[in-house]
Amino acid sequence: MFWVRDKSFYKNLIVLAIPIILQNVITFGVSLADNIMIGQLGEVPIAALHIGSKIQGVLQIILFGVESALIILSSQYWGKRDTDHIKDVISIALRLTFVVTAPMAFIAFFLPEWFVGLITDNPDIIRCCAEYLRILAVSYLVFGISMTLLCAMRSVEMVRIGLINSAVALFVNVVLNYVLIFGNLGFPRMEVRGAAIATFIARFIELAVVAIFVRHFDPNLKMRLPDFKRWNPDIFHDLIKYGTPLMAGQLTWAVNQFCQTAIIGRMGKSVLASISIVGTLYQFLHVGVFGLAAATGIMTGKTIGAGEFEKMKTQAKTMQVIFCFIGLCLSATVFFGNAIFLKCYKLEPETRAIIDSMMRVLIVVIAFGCYQGPCLMGLVKSGGDTAFVFKNDTFFVFCVVLPSAFIAMHYLHAAPWVVYACLLSDQVLKCFVAFVKINSFNWMKNLTRPKQTA
Repeated sequence: MFWVRDKSFYKNLIVLAIPIILQNVITFGVSLADNIMIGQLGEVPIAALHIGSKIQGVLQIILFGVESALIILSSQYWGKRDTDHIKDVISIALRLTFVVTAPMAFIAFFLPEWFVGLITDNPDIIRCCAEYLRILAVSYLVFGISMTLLCAMRSVEMVRIGLINSAVALFVNVVLNYVLIFGNLGFPRMEVRGAAIATFIARFIELAVVAIFVRHFDPNLKMRLPDFKRWNPDIFHDLIKYGTPLMAGQLTWAVNQFCQTAIIGRMGKSVLASISIVGTLYQFLHVGVFGLAAATGIMTGKTIGAGEFEKMKTQAKTMQVIFCFIGLCLSATVFFGNAIFLKCYKLEPETRAIIDSMMRVLIVVIAFGCYQGPCLMGLVKSGGDTAFVFKNDTFFVFCVVLPSAFIAMHYLHAAPWVVYACLLSDQVLKCFVAFVKINSFNWMKNLTRPKQTA
């Protein structure tokens, strides 16, 4: 059968996807609020914020490797209703989260000027960004714990807490941005420092909200403090076995993001500001796609964990059509709506011209990215074939994206939009790989162990 006819499939997809999409939109709204408000201060602050967010993004990318392994294993165990093994996964994933966040927090607090200096040689941007990072450094671990716990809840189909958590964080962040960036309500004008402090406080409130939910309101796992001390060598082995390709793949993307920012960072503040603005729109449009991919991943893990492979084949075919349709809709949104978005910024004529050319690239790229991203992340990776995604990403990053962008900038002295197109070229090329891989159906693998007995 090519098309899923069971209405409950679409109902479950929507019920899972909408809260995750809204959560992603609101979470992104925190970054968007920073970006727009700092955008009123000039190109140096917005460039500094862009680099600061990219460095933080490197941390998020690496953390996503841990979280992906958690979701894949936990959702498959959820398909068997094996909550004991899920608690083991969560406990070990939290330990791995600390291992990931501690080094990044150390660098951001003690060596921010050196770190930012690897990306840009502009002294004003380095000074401004280092000030931003030093304040946020302590919150990295807090952010990691919150995200890990939210992923744990998501893997057992508890998705609304993420929406509530993000809504609270957005409200706190926007209010504090208004107060601290511009010096309103009697507070001193702190500009970029104010944005960092606002985000710092919002992170701690996020952790408090999710911790209260996990302790008092979660009906599925009912985790208590002793559960966070659990240690299962077999589960640790599985997390390392199946999670290592995921974490290695995310490390590849972290290197990719760092190198991309370093390439753009040496093309001048106008190009850097342009990338920040266009990238903000790109990320905003993608939050819905990644929310749908996350929901797809949960359903994929649950279906495969239950051993329903034929059912999964039909679902995969249907989901591909859905992803293509969404991609075309988002491409049209960029085409007709980018002028409205740009009214939020005060732009120099040179910057505006660069942004206009990059927007044309984005119109094309986003349609392709909306297919291959959810296919590879929501189906192949969640289906258990984690090594394939790592190999695929590594090839395109180091053999296509970074070499082409470096050559275009350094040797060809190409226009900024050409460099930008090179940086996004994998989004188009990976579509062909994704189509062949998905429809081979060799990515469906049950990774669970037998249920524990008393």
